[in-house]
Amino acid sequence: MAKPKTSTVAEVRRVDEVGEARGFVDRTPRKKPGRKPSPRTYQLHPKVLPGVGEAIALEAERLGLTQGQLIELMWQAYEP
Repeated sequence: MAKPKTSTVAEVRRVDEVGEARGFVDRTPRKKPGRKPSPRTYQLHPKVLPGVGEAIALEAERLGLTQGQLIELMWQAYEP
């Protein structure tokens, strides 16, 4: 069974300095690269008849919206 190692802040700093002097670099995880998540994170995958899907796609394009934005507008109109 492994014994836990005790180390001081000074010891850790010294080891880091020696490692950096020999070309080793810090490998602690960095901030996740890429885009920030959108507030629109809920995904729907409705199965609709081809004509309905085409109509939604065309109307969204005509209005300059995404299909999700168009569905949100339709829901606002429908919502009781």
